[in-house]
Amino acid sequence: MSQPEDAEARRAVQPVICYPNETLPVPELALYAKAREGAEKVDEVLVPARDAGCFRAKAGQFFRISSVDGPQVGDLNLWNANDLNERFYSGKSRALHGTHLTTGERMWSSFPYLRPMATITEDTLGWYGMDQYGGSVHDVIGTRCDPYTGNLLSGSQYHHCCHSNLTRALADELGVSLAEAEPHVHDVLNVFMCTGFTRDTGQYFMKASPVRPGDYLEFFAEIDVLGALSACPGGDCSAEHSSDTAACYPLLVEVFAPQEGALGDWQSPPVNGYDRSHGR
Repeated sequence: MSQPEDAEARRAVQPVICYPNETLPVPELALYAKAREGAEKVDEVLVPARDAGCFRAKAGQFFRISSVDGPQVGDLNLWNANDLNERFYSGKSRALHGTHLTTGERMWSSFPYLRPMATITEDTLGWYGMDQYGGSVHDVIGTRCDPYTGNLLSGSQYHHCCHSNLTRALADELGVSLAEAEPHVHDVLNVFMCTGFTRDTGQYFMKASPVRPGDYLEFFAEIDVLGALSACPGGDCSAEHSSDTAACYPLLVEVFAPQEGALGDWQSPPVNGYDRSHGR
């Protein structure tokens, strides 16, 4: 196909940020850090390799996801613990913050709620930044490895991909069938996963995660949350993401409660203020 005469001029048009985020509500990181100092651990869940587990954190508590035995990535789903219709909205979080999340950035909830669910307060991989390939960690661009895409591309019936892991974990947590649980499973925050887009073809890529035992990502729960975390069957995702041969390790989730009064007059954020009239 021939190019128009002004092709280069069209390509040279400067980009415009779709959602300038300077007016986003600013998280009170100093307050959160002070409250975290005296917080006590109230729960923990060890998520087995190639499987998933659920956890709960109340508004005002902290939850930490840690690498414990070896380099391992995890797929995180998050819901309002009191209303599963409100869940993590990876696409809008990506639009507001960028392709990868780190300290001070937030996991935002779905329409019509659109409010902070959790704020990242500590990230031991924050030093990684963006590498020469355009890769970074903790992405909100990958959807989760799933059996449907595997079947589409290779005819496989693989049951320990992250989508299936999350489905089983949620079904067990809620005491419902797999069929009832599955529609609630949604696009994830890929914790510790190192990903990006190729410069030439724009394809989603992964590479070996820089995570090591002792690294963690910690969050402040802005609302009551129910979380589900899958320890991806791809391990550190250096080669493949649905595999029975990749080295895989568990992930640890810990929940911490601040001392009474440590958050002062902090309040959980209300749902979005749009009046929902939609022009009618």
